[in-house]
This record gives sequence, C-alpha cells and structure tokens, in this order.
Amino acid sequence: MHGPALSGWLMVALCAATGAYCLLRMRACAGEERKAAGGEAVMGFGMAAMALPAAVLTPPPWVLAVYGAVFGAAALHGLLAVRRGGHHLHHLVGSLAMVYMTVAMAAPGAAGAHAVHTAGPAGGIPVLTGGLLLYYVAYVLRSGARLVPPAAAAGGPGPAWATRPELTLACRLSMALAMLAMLVTV
Repeated sequence: MHGPALSGWLMVALCAATGAYCLLRMRACAGEERKAAGGEAVMGFGMAAMALPAAVLTPPPWVLAVYGAVFGAAALHGLLAVRRGGHHLHHLVGSLAMVYMTVAMAAPGAAGAHAVHTAGPAGGIPVLTGGLLLYYVAYVLRSGARLVPPAAAAGGPGPAWATRPELTLACRLSMALAMLAMLVTV
C-alpha cells in the first residue's frame, strides 16, 4: 500500500544525504577532487528531486524542462572534462542518464511528471535503458568490491572523515544504486 511512496522517500533521503556529504567533501578538498565532489553533489540533489513522490508534491510541467537543462549542462561539462580523467566519463554517463530519464518522463504515455518511480507505462527506449542498467550494475559490483577492506594496516590516524576514500566510494555506490532503481522503472 505504501510501497511506491515509501521507496520514493527512502530514495530522496539517500540521495539528499549523499549530496550533502559531497558538499562537505567539496569544502575539504581542492582541485579535481573538489570539482568531482561538486558534480556528485549536483547529481545527488537532482536525483533526490526526481525521486520525490508525486502523490506528495505534484510539480508544475516546466520542472521537467529545468531537470533537462540542469543535467544537459552537467553532461556538457562532463563532456568537456572527460579528457582530464576517467571518473569524468562516469559523470558524463550519469548526466546523460538523467537527461534520458527526464525525456522518458516527459514522453507521451509516461505515468506523470515523476514517472521514474511509479508503475506506469514505459517511456524509455528498451535498448538504451538496458545498456544503462548494464553499465550501472557493473559499476555497483566494481564499487562494492572496492569497499571490501584490505588486511588491517598499522598506522596513525586516517584522513579527516569528510575526505575518507571509503565514504566517497560509498556515496558513489549509493548514487549508482539509486540510478539503477530509477532506471528499472523507466
């Protein structure tokens, strides 16, 4: 009975918490890591906004255009940044996936403005959705395997909590899982 609304709120909480952590990480880092954290914060908050249950908040029709513009700009930024490192390619794929889901939500026959997590007719292209699902499954499995701790190493105190690599990886993993959940419903 409360399944879709509950899962929507859980995804909102997860993505918003991830976005907030990325903002904190952005304050603690510099250079490319700071830029990556900023991009991940935008992605986390954008995913949280897209996951809002439609029964609670019915957005005006122009919201999809705003989503498309924000993630289109993020995709363009990712395209320009991809030459600086491999992780920017992941940002590019994520931004393009968000643009794709926005277009699928706006397609005729989609189940409303927040069709990403409702059980309505599909608005996406099955081959493209399948390719994105495969990409994110591989990313989740690879990231999950990297979270397995190595043998304990003796040493002094680790880095500050806002820059701990395992927290960064856990945030990226949680956003990839949220992306998988959103793509499954497209």
